Amino acid sequence: MSTYDLLVRGGILVSANGLHQADLAVSAGRIVAIEPELSGTSREEIDARGLHIFPGCIDAHVHFNEPGRTTWEGFASGSRALAAGGATSFFDMPLNSSPPTLRQADFLRKHEAAQASSLLDFALWGGLTPNNLDALEELAECGVIGFKAFMSNSGLEEFPAVDDLTLYEGMQQAARLGKIVAVHAENEQITSNLACRAIAEGRTGVQDYLNSRPVIAELEAIARTILFASETGCALHIVHVSTGRGVQLVVEARARGVNVTCETCPHYLALNEEDMLQLGAVAKCAPPLRSQTDQDDLWQHLLAGTIQLVASDHSPATPEMKTSTNFFQIWGGISGCQSLLHILLTEGHEQRALPLPAIAALTAEHVAQRFGLANRKGRLAIDMDADFVLVDVSRHEVLHTHDLFYRHQQSPYVGRILRGGIVRTLVRGITVFRDGQQTSTAGGRLLIPDTHTI
Repeated sequence: MSTYDLLVRGGILVSANGLHQADLAVSAGRIVAIEPELSGTSREEIDARGLHIFPGCIDAHVHFNEPGRTTWEGFASGSRALAAGGATSFFDMPLNSSPPTLRQADFLRKHEAAQASSLLDFALWGGLTPNNLDALEELAECGVIGFKAFMSNSGLEEFPAVDDLTLYEGMQQAARLGKIVAVHAENEQITSNLACRAIAEGRTGVQDYLNSRPVIAELEAIARTILFASETGCALHIVHVSTGRGVQLVVEARARGVNVTCETCPHYLALNEEDMLQLGAVAKCAPPLRSQTDQDDLWQHLLAGTIQLVASDHSPATPEMKTSTNFFQIWGGISGCQSLLHILLTEGHEQRALPLPAIAALTAEHVAQRFGLANRKGRLAIDMDADFVLVDVSRHEVLHTHDLFYRHQQSPYVGRILRGGIVRTLVRGITVFRDGQQTSTAGGRLLIPDTHTI
């Protein structure tokens, strides 16, 4: 008779291939058995009857801003919020830490900070800017998940946008190094000139900001970076695509054989420009929220399976940075990582019949596949890391400010009724979050990718 560290009894396992009820056994942090009725004993047993067991969400796009800007967030509070929302791993972006992750020394500082404070396993993005083309190889040797570039102003002087030559040459290097490049795709000339014109004319409200970042600025930049990827052979990932038309450019490129994927974010699926006009600063992001028509088109792609993953783009700031009479001066980022799974269960599964297996694929399996982690993350299968979340999918709860685990309790979803109660989150078989409370100390490990697929 087998002896396990943990037995999870009677849950409904959710995978990209479907649903099935089974017991799940864990030893030494790995899943070692999955059967309808496992025999054996364990040090701990969880009764999961009536609950769905999802593979832990892997949030491929967060800004935790550590080291240097922990007053904005930090690995401790950020990873706790993720765990509260059912995530077990994350990829931290390079730009908002100080210094940004542009060289080996920057990577090592961030790795040390994350190792000391994160509840969850993590990967780190390296930056691609005009200032560090000579450092891409050393970042690759450190084990970055990939390189992040901005085609428009990042909002931080120390992380400048790439010009076309820098992006092209950076993608050449990335292809040689076997690394993916993630791109914030907005045309800088269009967005900056429209913004400058509006400010000069004293037009600084929410609608003026929306008008300064039109859809064409995103579409042109997506098309341009896809062309560079096609020419260089670089694996490309377009972050936070806000419109169905943007996704369609990716679909067409993939049909031509270009190695490109895209993500969208919960806020583009749950909110539109009318919400931004009502909510104001808490809903400011770039690209901005779009029209109802654009949102409907985005959902059509998600339901059709042509969007590869959903990531939060959690980008917090201090309350002072979200307050100004000039909307252009307000920090452009949404705090949303705690609500990623809830939004997909609410807006997707409940309101649009998005299947639960599709949600598991969008938040876990496809993420692990695309970013070279599929040998250990993203699925409920034998020999995989025991990263999973127990969810009461029938539960509905109003999100209150006091429910948020961010350093600053801001969210555009406060007051909404969200579906899905996160009962327990486990990382490598260790419960890190249970019934609304953190239950473990920092123990996150660095994730280094193998190969990029999908």
